[in-house]
Amino acid sequence: MSDFRVIPSIEQLRQRPALLALAARYGEEPTVDALRHAASALRAHLATAGRSMPPAEAAEWIEDHATSRLGHTFQPSLRPVINATGVIVHTNLGRAPLGAAALTRMTAIGAGYVNLEYDLDAGRRGARDIHAEALLCRLTGAEAAVVVNNCAAATMLALSALARGREVVISRAELVEIGGGFRVPDIMAQSGARLREVGTTNRTRIGDYALAIGDRTGALLRVHPSNFRIEGFTERVTLGDIVALARRFSLPLIEDLGSGHCASRSAGVAALDAEPTVQQSVVAGVDVVCFSGDKLLGGPQAGVIVGRAEWVSRLRKHPLMRALRVDKFTYAALEATLGEHLADRAWDTVPVLRMASLPIEAIAVRAEILAGRLRAAGLTASVVDGHSTIGGGSAPGSKLPTRLVAVTHPTLSPDAFESALRALDPPVIARIDQDRVVFDLRTVDFTEDERLLRLIRGV
Repeated sequence: MSDFRVIPSIEQLRQRPALLALAARYGEEPTVDALRHAASALRAHLATAGRSMPPAEAAEWIEDHATSRLGHTFQPSLRPVINATGVIVHTNLGRAPLGAAALTRMTAIGAGYVNLEYDLDAGRRGARDIHAEALLCRLTGAEAAVVVNNCAAATMLALSALARGREVVISRAELVEIGGGFRVPDIMAQSGARLREVGTTNRTRIGDYALAIGDRTGALLRVHPSNFRIEGFTERVTLGDIVALARRFSLPLIEDLGSGHCASRSAGVAALDAEPTVQQSVVAGVDVVCFSGDKLLGGPQAGVIVGRAEWVSRLRKHPLMRALRVDKFTYAALEATLGEHLADRAWDTVPVLRMASLPIEAIAVRAEILAGRLRAAGLTASVVDGHSTIGGGSAPGSKLPTRLVAVTHPTLSPDAFESALRALDPPVIARIDQDRVVFDLRTVDFTEDERLLRLIRGV
């Protein structure tokens, strides 16, 4: 028969060392709430079981349940994970991991007050949108630059500021859909510009653009097809030709370049050889170039706009600019990342570029060590050939040769094994290939190899 008298009072429980530590960590009120919930759960448990338990055991039961409840309640929804998928710019996993310079700069900026909107020379309120401009202009060769919260916002701002209520001419082959179901036509509609499609899905000529230009035309738009590739019977207008056409009709040319490839050299990464750079668009004469800060640039989430001063100044003054502006942390991380590019260190210090250029030989050595230690732990593990990818809507179809650690669990199915990995702390995100769970160490920092081994063995 149940004896509820074994359940200590809340006040007694609060004096236990472990509960005092919980109260110091989570606060008195949440701790008391967790204790009451656990005590109620114990009463229900004893009533269902029809038995009693020693008071010491009851206290430990409540303590364990309260600890678990508090940990679950206060666990942040945003958590670090180990990305062993081989997808470098993984949109679902936060895209570009930041380099040490960016993290150091964010810590320094976040620890106190900064001149975010304060003119130190004049001693009065200043402009927020000047930050990072000098570095962006130096890196890309542009006359002016502004930063907003993402590339879709950058494109929408450019269209709204330069072509609201007017037609924007774009090739049908460039009416792309980006991640999350967002489509270029929808973004254009929200900007107030009207879409004017020209050409066909696979072939668009310069004459198609020219015939569409009229009194209602406000701009020409070029969108880099960064997340797909059309092959076969195709034709696309060259950048030089569309720049010349825009000049002929005195229209601004807006380019959504997406990936933001700004690297000064290829570092032997063949997958990026065909990826257009921001510098190429600026040199060609594109008036407004929009790209992401957290793709191939390797910085924070941001929409970067560079181009000719006369057009960028109109974006800077647009009412949407305030709604789309970024905070001090974005500027801090962006400026630090730009500094690495300008110092020609980015291939070594910016994680996205470092991972992309990692030699397969270096990955193979780490993979063999990991596989050997997993075999010693009783798992079936081997090293097989595979491919990593750039990801994040950059370098479509890119394949970077890699060596994968393929693991078979003795009792769990591949799906169950992969699910168990996601339940770890930190979660390990892998993938399933040919009925095996595979781990690509290209996207795992070498300092995490030992922890990855412990986590896999712990399943």
